[in-house]
Amino acid sequence: MQRTRRAAALGAAVVSIGLVLAGCGSGSSGAGDPDTITVAYQRTAQFTQLDAVLKKAKTEYEAANAGKKVELVAIEAEQDQYFTKLALMNRSPSTAPDVIYEDSFQVRSDAAAGYLAPIDDQLARWEDWSQFDDTAKQAGLGDDGKTYGVSMGTDTRALYYNKKIFAEAGLPADWQPKTWDDVLTAARTVKEKVPDVTPINVYAGKAQGEATSMQGFEMLLYGTGSTLYDTDAKKWVRGSKGFVDSLGFYETIFTEKLAPSLDVALDAAAGARVATELLPKGQLAIALDGSWLPGQWISGENQWPEWEETMGFAPMPTQTGAEPGATSMSGGWLLSVGSQASDKDAAFDFIAVALNRENSLKYDTENSQIAVRKDVATDEKYLSFNPSFEFFSSLVPVTTFRPATPDYSQISGNIQVAVESVATGSASPEEAARTYDEGLVGIVGEDKVTGG
Repeated sequence: MQRTRRAAALGAAVVSIGLVLAGCGSGSSGAGDPDTITVAYQRTAQFTQLDAVLKKAKTEYEAANAGKKVELVAIEAEQDQYFTKLALMNRSPSTAPDVIYEDSFQVRSDAAAGYLAPIDDQLARWEDWSQFDDTAKQAGLGDDGKTYGVSMGTDTRALYYNKKIFAEAGLPADWQPKTWDDVLTAARTVKEKVPDVTPINVYAGKAQGEATSMQGFEMLLYGTGSTLYDTDAKKWVRGSKGFVDSLGFYETIFTEKLAPSLDVALDAAAGARVATELLPKGQLAIALDGSWLPGQWISGENQWPEWEETMGFAPMPTQTGAEPGATSMSGGWLLSVGSQASDKDAAFDFIAVALNRENSLKYDTENSQIAVRKDVATDEKYLSFNPSFEFFSSLVPVTTFRPATPDYSQISGNIQVAVESVATGSASPEEAARTYDEGLVGIVGEDKVTGG
């Protein structure tokens, strides 16, 4: 089922990716040329800060390497569409990028698909590699134990809340919920006292892709004590009560109209709307979202000077307050060398420039990333740049990383189907969970599933 869906998406993207390459003047002109490095990356209305870092690295690399040229291919797309367009680009040597902006959860599947080149030999010669912490090094590993990318930073997720809306609703400025019921109580209070405001957003649509799976559903699931994947048994879990309860949370916020209307909730640009419209304009009281949001509020086209005095932060509590009391999810992005790069050493050299200390500091501060280079994490410029860094870094001890398996991306799509079916009222939590379990077996096989 998921393979069919992905194939259809790839087919639908043919015209779109052609326009991307034509519009950028990149891709076909640089592919296959050992003196031109093509760098493919994502850009959205919400996320534009990566441009500055890559443009700076381009200038520095070209200045240090006479005769070499870097072509930046910005793919204007939300996350799932970005992955689809990258996959399409990688199908042909004429469009395959030399350097790829890669989500950590895609590394194993993309390496297994043959899209990425191992970079262990280059890393062995790169002095800066010793500055990266062990977790960051793990993020780039493929199933074969080889390294397929260099981490740019990591992230955590938590609850954002608007203190001005909370004051109007009679809720505390230092709100720190201990259970899901506390979160729902606050949302219901906002609905009653400030009816023209959306009480809470938890990503719920298939169109949001991984935001629905990771920032929404998995933030709930891992707070129930359940898990998606049994790492000891190396099997996927089905039939868990936590899975149904997590879908039940969605059922509550959508049936009680605490969540955004479906035209907003199911919009592919919902993430951008939350960050650049709903929160800054005081139209949303609570948002379950990622640590990177303040980065765009500090500077750039989405600057919001009042964000510090307006927004509060709270850890996402576990379902009933059970230890450790809070939960988070972590991911992050990497720069990888494409398997079809004409000059893989040159492609890696660009990555080394883009992720040196100075440029990593720029990326981590301006994109609100939790630094993975030790020399950046302890830099006073980093520590003092963003007042939210301390809070989001404090969530690392309670964070969870997605299952690092090649089949995770298909299972993530299965989660999105389950969540959206509950949000739209087309299935109960129990029905959606059963459909998920059936799809799970279809993806990985009965021998790789446990429980239920």
